[in-house]
Amino acid sequence: MLQEKLLEPVDLSHHLSQIARARAPSPLKDLQRYYGKPGIISLAGGLPHPDYFPFASVGGDALVPNSFPLSSPKESSSLSWLWNLISGRKEHTIPFQIPKYAAKLGELNLSETLQYNMASGAPLLQSFIKDFTEKVYRPAHKNYATLVHTGNTDGWGKVVTTLCNPGEGVLASEYTYPSAMSMMLPHGIKAVAVPLDGQGMRSDALRTLLSEWDESLRGMPRPHVLYTVPVGQNPTGTTTQSARKQEIYDICVEFDVIIVEDDPYYFLQHKPYSLPADRTTCSNGASDDEEYISQLVPSYLRFDHQGRVIRLDSFSKTIAPGCRMGWFTCNPIFAERLERQSETTTQGPCGFSQAFVVKLMLEWQYKGYLRWLKALCMQYQRRRDFFIDCLHEHFTLELSMNATGIWEGVPVYVASLKSGKGLKSEIRGPPMFSFTPPSAGMFIWLNLIFEHHPSFSTIGHKALEMRLWIALAEAGVLFGPGYMFAADSAADDEGETHDTGHFRISFSNAEYEDMKKAIVIFSFVLREFYNNVVY
Repeated sequence: MLQEKLLEPVDLSHHLSQIARARAPSPLKDLQRYYGKPGIISLAGGLPHPDYFPFASVGGDALVPNSFPLSSPKESSSLSWLWNLISGRKEHTIPFQIPKYAAKLGELNLSETLQYNMASGAPLLQSFIKDFTEKVYRPAHKNYATLVHTGNTDGWGKVVTTLCNPGEGVLASEYTYPSAMSMMLPHGIKAVAVPLDGQGMRSDALRTLLSEWDESLRGMPRPHVLYTVPVGQNPTGTTTQSARKQEIYDICVEFDVIIVEDDPYYFLQHKPYSLPADRTTCSNGASDDEEYISQLVPSYLRFDHQGRVIRLDSFSKTIAPGCRMGWFTCNPIFAERLERQSETTTQGPCGFSQAFVVKLMLEWQYKGYLRWLKALCMQYQRRRDFFIDCLHEHFTLELSMNATGIWEGVPVYVASLKSGKGLKSEIRGPPMFSFTPPSAGMFIWLNLIFEHHPSFSTIGHKALEMRLWIALAEAGVLFGPGYMFAADSAADDEGETHDTGHFRISFSNAEYEDMKKAIVIFSFVLREFYNNVVY
């Protein structure tokens, strides 16, 4: 493989906020660079003595990286999913132990990991994420930096205050992760919504918005930061492909915009959904690690020859959310400011989390972690397929390839209630909702079709969305109400800015039988909700 010529990142320091420019190194953290100097006697820091840490060692049993299969067999019925779940597969594990003190130089130990540490992360963890980033994401500029954070939500909070001043705006998809938008509001930073299609944020809409920006009409300067969840977009489940990413990156270069790539679902990229009758044995299709990586949609880092991408990675979806640990990959100018912020706020992630994750990676190694990620994706793909199969059982789903709006360019199923007690009749009522099978992630985004409801013309979609949501909750099923994901209504309790209702449904956590039961309840509640509709 020819060595790719990498460019130096450009100077983007003018994007730093006033508060970021004002940050100085923590005086205490400045001392840490001397702590490891051989022979030095440190009486400077307020470090507790590790003898008094009440843990002689910690340990456990980690799953082996090939605990889950790399393929799913053709399923003959929904019951086979349950059978696979309860068939008694014995878990194979690797016992591990982390001692308080290292037996040899460089060994993972609690006396160091549980001590005050650098905000950039423990050295062994830093080494792993740097190597992983290089091999998987392959940034396109020299001298990129990696440093840890305490989960992507924390990472975004640090980024937005590092780049934006009060009164500025952030470009975001019209539907997006609500906590990211809500986090900005106390800082006087507002979301600027960009329309979506079947690949996520639309590049043509982004260009139009930036080129026609009128500061006097908008009441804020043209945004210079873009927030995006490009793989398994939360909440729509769509994925931005390479060509679209290149278009968006080029626009951001032209208009001098920083891209913040929040990508927790990157390794949950699914194969296209097919009906059970058409389904064959499914695998990730990769014969080796290089082929597996080449099949993943490239990160924005692959296009980033200028250093204007800040990527947020997380262990939450691949190891466990309770780790509260992930990492930034970015231009060293931004990394240095983010580290200064962490030094006086969160510092590094919890020492126990760092110790356990590092130990797991030392046991699995790079190849073992990739093996885990390949199989993890298959498990969530099975869950997605099962959930949609359940919808097929209770609704008539008509496939369309001519959708517009947020589903433009992707296959869409339009769902109608089946007629009759037996639910076998092909006679069906009016359409109730539509959706596209997510290409990645953990969610299905339902577009609720309320035009046929008797009260639609009088109370509108928002009131109907909430009435239906409450009816479902009282019947025992919780979905995510769509209004909370609208970027341009995060600051507006009214939020009446879209012409349809939505639910975000997670297929990632519930047991299979509970998902089946939820769909039964959903279909029953919909019948009651539309009880005045004449078929």
